[in-house]
Parts: sequence; C-alpha cells; structure tokens
Amino acid sequence: MSRKLPYWHVDAFSDRPFAGNQAAVMPLETWLDDATLLAIAEENMFAETAFVIRDESGQADWELRWFTPSEEVRLCGHATLASGHALLERDGGERVTFRTRQAGILEVRRSDAGYELGLPLIPTERGAWDEAVRLLGATPQEVWLNPERYGIYLFENEEQVRKLDPDLRGLKALGNDQFICTAPGTQTDVVSRVFVPGGGVDEDSFTGSAHAALTWFWTERLGRDSFTAFQASQRGGHASCRRVGDQAWLGGPCVTVVEGSFFLP
Repeated sequence: MSRKLPYWHVDAFSDRPFAGNQAAVMPLETWLDDATLLAIAEENMFAETAFVIRDESGQADWELRWFTPSEEVRLCGHATLASGHALLERDGGERVTFRTRQAGILEVRRSDAGYELGLPLIPTERGAWDEAVRLLGATPQEVWLNPERYGIYLFENEEQVRKLDPDLRGLKALGNDQFICTAPGTQTDVVSRVFVPGGGVDEDSFTGSAHAALTWFWTERLGRDSFTAFQASQRGGHASCRRVGDQAWLGGPCVTVVEGSFFLP
C-alpha cells in the first residue's frame, strides 16, 4: 500500500505564481533513507526539495535537509524560506527555526515583505579563475572567491549580466560551484544571475545562498547595511538584503502553488 506524504509546491521570493524559485516542501515523521530522499527530489525535478522532521534535540523546531535532483546540498536559501512559509501557514506563529547538518540553526520569520530568512554571511576574497572567466563568455571587472565553492564575478552593468551566455557544460566540468554574476541594477540596487551546472541546476531562478555571499560583498562595496536585489533569471526573483552581525537577512514573499500528497510505495 502506498504511503501518503504531505507536499507543498511553493514559489519563493515571488508575490505571484510562476516566478521566483520553485521548491517542494515535505514534512516527514522520521527520516527516510537517503536513496529514497534523492529519488523523491529527482521525481520533483525542482532546484531543491526540502525535507523536515520535528527536532527532538531542543535546539530548533524542525530538522531540515535539502536535495537537488542529483545530490544533497549543505545550504539552500529559497527552499528554507519556502519551508518556513508552508509551516507558518499551516501551524501559525511568527517564526520557525531549523537545525541543519552543515549550516547551523536557520530562522524564518514573518515580516512586512512576507518573510525574512536569516543565513550565515558568506565572505569572499579577491582572486582569479581564468578558466571560469573564459567559460562565462564575458570578462568581469573583478573575481571574488570563497573556498566553499562560491564565486562572485562583478560586471560593469546590468546589461552585461543579462546578456551572458556561458558554456554550461564547461562550467559543470569545473565542479559543484556557484558562479554568481552580478552588477549594479537599474530598477534595484543589485542584479545577478547564478549558474550551478555542477549541482544539477544550469541557471537557478533565485538563489538564497548566493545572496548570503552578495550581502557580504555589496554591503562592503556600497558602504551601507541593506540593499534591494533582483535575480534576472527567466522566472526572476526579488529580495531585500540586510547585514546584521554575521548574518544576511533576506526578505521576500512566497506563494503556495500546489498543496497535496506525494504517494510513496
């Protein structure tokens, strides 16, 4: 007999369906084996599927893990925001916390923007990666790198970022890196596009973890603690970004597109 698992399909960092980044959110009673979790994520075919179970450690409300269609990841922002949205809409309350395996305790809380998500800031240092630059198809002004496989490629203007047509197969061969291409925006303070072909996502619709890196980068450059951001993917996604201590607080709305059951043999 099939088991019925709760299932939400949420568009995060968007105030309307069919924009922002899609995530599946699936609360479980206990952890399924990793192969099954990966198979579910592959079936969903979203950038991330978020799985949560009640946290028995007392450190947070829920345990949280994220899977792409090809692997488990150490941090995913938009699926965390989507998880907070689904659980707060279902259970009520003003905030919810998540204990993760590699990113610490994360929090989602209600805000004027809909929700705010607190992530660890991801600092970068000035560097060089000539092979990646060649594969992006245009030369950035600067390259900033983090050893956890985040790279920021700074371009002069938004038009250059929007026109990028990178060699995705070549970037995939370099490994599971985020190639975060950014510039000053025209309608927002900052614009970006994010390519993660090594992680199974050629171009991400909206990337929360990338904005944890961009929050560090742009607050340093702009000389202030907050800015507005737009990720110029095909679907597009908006966020407000604030730097508070060692955290990036990303604000944005979510929309539930589907709520139902996932049938597992």
